[in-house]
Formats: sequence, structure tokens, C-alpha cells
Amino acid sequence: MVTGLEIRMDRILRKGKMLCIPMDHGISSGPVEGLENPASVISRCETHGLTSVIINKGIIKSLPRPARVGILAHFSASTSLSMSPNRKMLTGSAAEALRLGADGVSLHINVGGKEEPEMLEQLGKISEECHMWNMPLLAMMYPRGENIKNPHDPEIVGHVARIGAELGADIVKTLYTGDVDSFAKVVKSIPVPVVIAGGPKAKTDADVLQMTEDAMKAGAKGVTYGRNIFAHKNPEQIVDALAAIIFRKETAQEAAKRLGKK
Repeated sequence: MVTGLEIRMDRILRKGKMLCIPMDHGISSGPVEGLENPASVISRCETHGLTSVIINKGIIKSLPRPARVGILAHFSASTSLSMSPNRKMLTGSAAEALRLGADGVSLHINVGGKEEPEMLEQLGKISEECHMWNMPLLAMMYPRGENIKNPHDPEIVGHVARIGAELGADIVKTLYTGDVDSFAKVVKSIPVPVVIAGGPKAKTDADVLQMTEDAMKAGAKGVTYGRNIFAHKNPEQIVDALAAIIFRKETAQEAAKRLGKK
């Protein structure tokens, strides 16, 4: 018997793997380069291997047509103009995500700072709601705050990612630790699918593709890359190259041949 959770998970993943563009940056940073028109990015990439996007509620409502990929409604917010930019506040509910037609919910949780307690409380609250409605929950689990000296420290990443799973997330997004062996240990300790964040805009496409190949070797189930896709000069081509690695197990070098083609 198929459950509602399984149906929705199948909409945001493909064969258990994820290639997702988070585009929630408009609240925190405004209309950054590449996100002047989120609907255009979705339209350009949705037939090139993309499985899902993470967008805020207002962007879901403004889409000119239903997307051909899964949608996760992002319900965490803070701004770069704030005195507490790491303090993410809850902006929606599982029921609202259902009304919007979303396939899942996304939350951003920063661990390691003074704002940590209320964000953990938010994660627990939304986890309960999502499970009640059979809605997938993706938790962006970031080591970020006054107590974090090295956000890529494997022990810290492992702890922070495990918190997401312990509090009920169905997918955990976290930072790549920098090498296959250490990240494999992180993935092994998390009982739900783990996907990696892209971080700041990378210097080269080769760096993005190699990180993706290495993360997949370590057992990750995919990627959620923002600036490294939507700020790319050709978003659909980088998505196509990433899909080759994630779904067809091409190497970074093989996938790089897909770039620069018309």
C-alpha cells in the first residue's frame, strides 16, 4: 500500500535521488543575481534532470503555471538587514503547504548559536505537522553560530545532521565535509537521505562537479545547489551535467563535456 508520504517523496526525488535548486534567497538577500525571475529558472531547468525546487510561499503563488518538478515550500526566514541574521523564524505550516499545492516543506536550522533553541523547537513542531499530513520535511541543518569554529568539521557536521534526523526530518541537507571518507561516516550515521548544500558560488564548474561526484561516492542522495545553478551563465547546462553524475553515475570529467554545448 502506497502512502501519501511516499507519493510526495517520489515527486521531489527521482529513484530516491535529488537534484534540487533552493531559491529561498529573496527574503534573506533580496533579488540576487540569477533570481530576478525564479519562474524562468525553473522553466529553463525542469526538463534537464531537475527533480525539485525550494521556494517561498509567495513565489509558489506567483508561478505562471504549475511546475513540472516537485516543490518544497520554505518556511524559515531572516534577513541580512537584521541584527540577528542567523535567527530563522517560522513562516508557515504543513497545512498551508498543502493548500499551496506543495509536495513538501523545507526548514532552515542553524545549530551552534544563541538562536539555536527556538529553531530546534520549530523543527520539532513542523515535523509533527508534516507527519500528521504525510508531508515530506527537508531540514537544512547548518553548523552556524558563535560556538562553531569550523563549519566543515566532520564531527560537527555529523552531529548537526543527526539532529535533523532525530527530530523527524525525512531528508537532511547539510554541508559537505571536504573529502569522501569523512563524509561517508556522516552519511552512515544518518538514518534518512542526506543531500549536500552548494555554499557560496564556486570558482569553477569543475569544483562543483567534483564535489558532487565525491559526495555521491560517499553515499549522499543528491544535491541542493542554489547560486551554483541559478547564478550560472547557463543554468540548464550545469543541471544537465549534475544529473549525469547523480542519476547516470558519470564522473565529473565526463559530465563536464556537457558544458559549453548548445
